[in-house]
Amino acid sequence: MTEKDQTVQQFLDLIKKSRRGKFKVYIGMSAGVGKTFRMLQEAHSLLRNGIDIKVGYIETHNRKETHDLLEGLPVIPRRKLFYKGKELEELDVQAVINLRPEVVIVDELAHSNIEGSKNEKRWQDVLDILDAGINVISAVNIQHIESLNEEVRAITGIEVKERIPDSVIAEADEVVNIDLTADELITRLKEGKIYEPAKIETALNNFFKSEHILQLRELALKEVASQVERKVESEVTLTSTAKREKFLACISSNEKTAKNVIRKTARLANYYNSKWSVLYVQTLRESPDKIALDKQRHLINNFKLATELGAEIIKIENDNVSRAIIEQCEQRKITTICIGKPHLSLLHIILAGNVFNGLLKKLSENNIDLVILS
Repeated sequence: MTEKDQTVQQFLDLIKKSRRGKFKVYIGMSAGVGKTFRMLQEAHSLLRNGIDIKVGYIETHNRKETHDLLEGLPVIPRRKLFYKGKELEELDVQAVINLRPEVVIVDELAHSNIEGSKNEKRWQDVLDILDAGINVISAVNIQHIESLNEEVRAITGIEVKERIPDSVIAEADEVVNIDLTADELITRLKEGKIYEPAKIETALNNFFKSEHILQLRELALKEVASQVERKVESEVTLTSTAKREKFLACISSNEKTAKNVIRKTARLANYYNSKWSVLYVQTLRESPDKIALDKQRHLINNFKLATELGAEIIKIENDNVSRAIIEQCEQRKITTICIGKPHLSLLHIILAGNVFNGLLKKLSENNIDLVILS
């Protein structure tokens, strides 16, 4: 793309951004902290101030205090679908766009839509509504953010299946944390304000353990602080001497290590409000006719994950991995390389020592940082 084309594209992007709706997201450490309650309170406040606000989709979870707040708010009827012999309801995206309210409330941002819907995920519905110039207020729990998936699983022992890309949160104009202490949340649970009585004991012995809540609370606070910092940086003009970080995640065909490197590099890039790329160097021993089918599948899945998290994918063929990494760093003005912790025997470390030392020397000469992720 020529400099002239880039200038035109930047201007088009500015026009699109000015026409796009504003996006506000409430984040919580878990279910029951009061995200939906707060959204409905805000809806009433906006309505009293003459704003055309409508409820597109709200999930009250049969909580009386939340359900009562729906009274007096204009609600857009949900779209009804039949799936596996049952009538189910979804957000009616087209109805929202046709009615064009100034603001629409859309709960459960990480929700997976019923098969046959236009979009697979609700966050994609929200992006469509924003693109139509309608402002959206939504909510999500911290455990649904893609790059935090491994951390959440390490804390709770549960793998969350419904996840949203970090880029969706990064697009928000405002991110608000709904915070409670662990004791307050557990009290709400015991009082039956989160789950029905039959589920309370199980919840207390699993997800809602005090030590789990404290760690999830810390993740939520850090996430919102990071988003605030991103907003400050994006709205403050950088001086000519300021250094812009640019990350390169180097991955192999090892599924778990690659996934870990991708998620953690995404977190770093998100924190620094930086661009980042994922590099896979295909050597002769992993050429298409030699690499195992399961490794090919894992690579494709990891490339998809990286794309969802906002990375550019670089796939090159080269038997000299170190040289390939250095060439990409020079071409793309990379400031930081991220790699996984090597799983090597002592013999391999000794044999690979010269190669690794050569890479370190080149990185040092080019003033590039190396981060080894555990």
